[in-house]
Amino acid sequence: MSNTERVFFPGCSLSSYNPVAVQKTLLHLQERMPGTGALLTCCGKPTKALGQADKFNKRYTSVTTQIESLGAKEVIVACQSCYLTFNECSPNLNTRSLWTILPEIGLPDEAVGIGKGSDLRFTIHDSCSTRHEYEIHEGIRWIMDQLGYSYEEPPHTKKDSMCCGFGGMVLLANPDLSKRIMSNRTAEVKTDHMVTYCAACRMSMVMGGKQSLHILDLVFGGPWNTDSVFPGAGSTIDAWKNRRKAKKAIERALA
Repeated sequence: MSNTERVFFPGCSLSSYNPVAVQKTLLHLQERMPGTGALLTCCGKPTKALGQADKFNKRYTSVTTQIESLGAKEVIVACQSCYLTFNECSPNLNTRSLWTILPEIGLPDEAVGIGKGSDLRFTIHDSCSTRHEYEIHEGIRWIMDQLGYSYEEPPHTKKDSMCCGFGGMVLLANPDLSKRIMSNRTAEVKTDHMVTYCAACRMSMVMGGKQSLHILDLVFGGPWNTDSVFPGAGSTIDAWKNRRKAKKAIERALA
């Protein structure tokens, strides 16, 4: 990855869910922003959430060392937890969200207007990790408007958004509490379909009883309609297989 000006950092949850979207996002960034490389690894947030400070520091130091070795001055993240972690731990690193980048460079031409004929109506779920990031909220709505899909806001949205039930690794630490939080979130949603911009949130909304998509499913996988087959929550084995696929896809894109 010579002449790497910036690094696309998709995060481990998106990579475990949709490796095709990871590859297509990178290719789009490379087309519109030459000099974009990629780094596929975990930022360490799960260990930080679990209070495992030593493990987190070791992991995070490894990540920042890799970024520095590439000579990149900017990191573009697609994960809200990664965004929060980089901004908290490396305030001098220019960390930007993919959801504010896309309104600047535009969507792929074939994605613009792809949802105008759809019979779906989505409810947007905002990630609580970036509940105070107004530009991210606006970027997501801009993307939905450009795609042409119909959508609405839940009672708790943007800065008042509710936890999806996965934050703080609660699904592993207290599964019953996690499932109650998921159900509480989806209970206030009137539509049958939801769209998120966090892969973990998408899984939580599915577990809470809603058909849910990641917004990159809409950008790179449309058009979607009520008769489309929506992805389920997925399994741990599927997640690891997808991470391997994402790794191979990124290697091909950078070759």
